This record gives sequence, C-alpha cells and structure tokens, in this order.
Amino acid sequence: MKPFIEIKNLCVSFDGVDVLKNLNLEIKEGEIIGILGKSSAGKSILMHILRGVDGFDNVSGSVIYHLSRCSNGCIELPSKVGTSCPICHTTFKPFDADFVKLPIHDISRKEITKRIAIMLQRTFALYGDERVIVNVMNALQEIGELGPDAINKAADLLDQVNLSNRMMHIARELSGGEKQRVVLARQLVKKPLILLADEPTGTLDPRTADIVHETILRATKDFNMSLVITSHWPKVIEELSHRALWLDEGKIIKIGDPQDVCSAFMEEVGNIGDFEKVDIGKPVVRTHDLNMAYFSLDRGIVRAVDNVSFEVNEGEILGLIGVSGAGKTTTSKIISGLLKPTSGSIDVRIGDEWIDLTQLGAEKKGRATKYIGVLHQEYSLYPHRNIIDNLTESIGLDLPFELGERKAIHTLRTAGFTEKKAKEILAKMPDELSEGERHRVAMAQVFIKEPRILVFDEPTGTMDPVTKIEVAKSIIQARKTLGETFVIVSHDMDFVAHVCDRTALMRLGKIVDIGETNTVLSKLSEQEREEALLSCQI
Repeated sequence: MKPFIEIKNLCVSFDGVDVLKNLNLEIKEGEIIGILGKSSAGKSILMHILRGVDGFDNVSGSVIYHLSRCSNGCIELPSKVGTSCPICHTTFKPFDADFVKLPIHDISRKEITKRIAIMLQRTFALYGDERVIVNVMNALQEIGELGPDAINKAADLLDQVNLSNRMMHIARELSGGEKQRVVLARQLVKKPLILLADEPTGTLDPRTADIVHETILRATKDFNMSLVITSHWPKVIEELSHRALWLDEGKIIKIGDPQDVCSAFMEEVGNIGDFEKVDIGKPVVRTHDLNMAYFSLDRGIVRAVDNVSFEVNEGEILGLIGVSGAGKTTTSKIISGLLKPTSGSIDVRIGDEWIDLTQLGAEKKGRATKYIGVLHQEYSLYPHRNIIDNLTESIGLDLPFELGERKAIHTLRTAGFTEKKAKEILAKMPDELSEGERHRVAMAQVFIKEPRILVFDEPTGTMDPVTKIEVAKSIIQARKTLGETFVIVSHDMDFVAHVCDRTALMRLGKIVDIGETNTVLSKLSEQEREEALLSCQI
C-alpha cells in the first residue's frame, strides 16, 4: 500500500543558502511523525512545504500526497480508493498531487490544503473579542456550514478539545493553553486528513503543555488523521510520536524509534560541559540593609525587599532564586539602578572607586549604570532594523561600519553563534531568526555595550531545553572570554545549578540562605521544589 505522503529528494534554498537538503520521508495514514531539532534546523520550512499554501522559488524534489477522489472532486485518504463517496455515491479513485510541481493556484491543490490543519507556536489566529463558541462557529461559517446544527457542531468540537467549560469566555481572556485548544477546535472543523503542529506548546509551561498534547493525541485518534509535530523538546517527541526524525541544518541526521532518536539528539546537544571553577575577584557590588516597601490597597504595606545584605564578587555568576513574589526581581532592579531602595545602601565598584547607586547625578548613579547591562525577561529587538543595526545604531553605538561589523560578529560569537552563522545573520531581520537565535541576539545587544556587571531576569523563561543549553553556554562563555560578572534571577533551579557559582535563596523579601549553589538548592522547601519542577529542565 502506498504511503499517505511521500517526500523524495526535497531541497529548498533561500538567498543561496540551502535550508532543506535532499530530504526523503514517507508518512503513513494515521501515523504520528515527530520532528526534533535545534532552532533553525529547517523544521518550520518543512511544515510550510507540507501545508502547501505558500509557494517557494528555489525548491526541487517531490512532496506527493497519495489520495483518493470521487467524480465530484471530494478528497479523501488513499484507503478510500474503491469505496463509495457518502455524498455523491460515485467511486473514489486514486489521485496523486505533488506540492512541488503543482502550481500554487491549482484547484486540486486548494482542495487538499482545505483538509490540512495547522497549529503554530505563537499564532493563535482567534477573534479575540468574540466568545469561544463564536470562534468555532466562525470557522464553520468559513467552510459554508451555516445550518441550524452549527451551534451544536461547535459545541461538539469544544467537547473534543475538553473546553466546554470555557465556551462562553472571551477568547483573549483565555490562557495560552486554552487558546491553543480553541485553535485546534477551529482546525478540526476541516475534518482534516493531517494535522501539522509546529511547536504548538513551545511557550507554555510543562503542565499546560501536557494538557494540549493530550488533546492533540485524542483528536488525532478520534478524527483518524496523521500528525506531524515539531519540537525542541525530546520528551514531547518521545511520548507523542510513532516515529521520530532528527533534523539538523536541513538534513535528516537520524530517523526511527523515538527513544533512540531522542537519546542520540541529547547526546549531541544536551551537555553544557563541565562546570569550570574560575578565579573570583573582590566584591564589585555591596548591599547593606536594603529595604523596598510600597503600599497596596488590598495588602497594605508590602515589604518586597526586607533588610537584605550581600555582596557580588568580580567574575562571579550569582543566582537569585525563590518562588514568585520572593523579592528576586525587585532586588535585581535595585542592583541595576532601575529602583531606588526605600532605605539601606547599594554600592558598585567601577575601577577602584565605589559609587553609591542611591545618589543621583552623572558622577554618581549615572556613572555606574552605564557599566551595568540588563536583559529583561520580555526582551525585544527592533523589528524593522536588521541585526547589524540592532547591535549598533539602534542602541546608540555609533561606529564606522567596518568596526561595527567586526564588533558585532565578535559579540555574536560570545553569545553562542559560530563565526559563519554570525556573518550570515547580520543582514537578516529579527523575524527571519528562530526564537533561540533572537534571544541570543538580545544577549549580544547587552554584551556589545561592554558592561562590567550583567543582570539577567529569568533568562530562560519557558525555553526549550536546547535553547536553554545555548543560553547557559553563552553566559559561561561570556564570563570566560569577557570576565563579566552576572546576577541571574531565576525560578529555574536546574538552570541555576548549571551556571551559578553561588546562589541566594529569597523568601518573603529576605535572603534566608546564600552560598555554594548545590548547598543552597538542597534546602529548598516543597513549594520551591514544585515551582522548580514546573520550570523547563535542562
């Protein structure tokens, strides 16, 4: 029996760069294929080729859908060949369509793409101000199902994705995981032959991601459709797929049993390396009896930072950990000069001179803060400027072009790019990069200003393991090559264990323990451990 989809010698290139290289793959009816790979491996390009909506100029090979079609043009799976169409009662006959060779506006191609469902990482594509059930009914309307049963069909689809308890909610008020399930319900309207899920849970916490994955699996079974799912997460691929393939730089490195493929992948990319002990210098930050209090209508006086004293040493990577609301971020903002404490002192050493951050003025706080770099959790690049501009003109770094380019490449290498990749991305726009690449460019944007002290607030967020490893390596490399000092705020205890020399544990605004990272982590409470488990693990 022919496979449902047959990919032969598929090659795709952009601007002279090969992004898919001689791919060969067969997908059976009802099969779940998991595609694993680092950022920019070619996963999303392959998904767009399979979707068939976009045309590509530099593409060769074949992407053949083996299908069946009745006399009236209804498209079904190849197993329906020889059976009777339930609508027109004519016999389904074999029908093949090659998405590489068929023109983008071909009628047959359009009929096939109507039966292909898609879920993306960040694009929820919902009517934000409409209720959930209206969003699904709109999807029914788009395919011409306007009958009296439309509302019941919509309700049935929300049952399928376990979202009946949210059908009257406004879409924009849902959580990320709930929005993804509404997206899935809207896609199921198509009665899809295949679902293409491109990093559908990449920005969700693990618990929410599990719910979405369970929903996708149930829908795959209930609708008898194939599933192709991409992920940076080996665990996702291992648990969801029948077969897995590891894609890297546009080539299939390994294909087969999900456990074998995931193990090989993690052997290649899952090692940060041995933790290097470095020579730590003298203190560069001193705090004494820091307090930060504010008034809240519902909580009264809140002591976000309560009588905190500690030092940060030159060349050290210090972690600030604790549950949400422990005071980590407020403390980091005081260190970076963004907040003035209610009382207490904060001094930063620039050269051999200590500067009081609580004293305003160009020769006081202003002199110190230009040597303090901050990477916020919700970083952003200038979307309409290319990478070289993001690293120079856009941030006020006025250099001759040749020197700016040289410095940008050097800084991108410090942030984890190879020299070849750094040169390649200089002319690209931020939206042409993967999420992990954009994050490292944002780090380079901080590094290039030559700070002495760097404050990173939740640098990993809900990152996938591969990107998290890349960020960890970048921080360690920056400390090694630039001699930088880091203060890292994180709820991700696993990340902290891999990169921090010392760690301070905060509870209710106080530092309750500070010392060698493994020793401090051994004293976490059950609540702190639970939050650590909910964070993404290396």
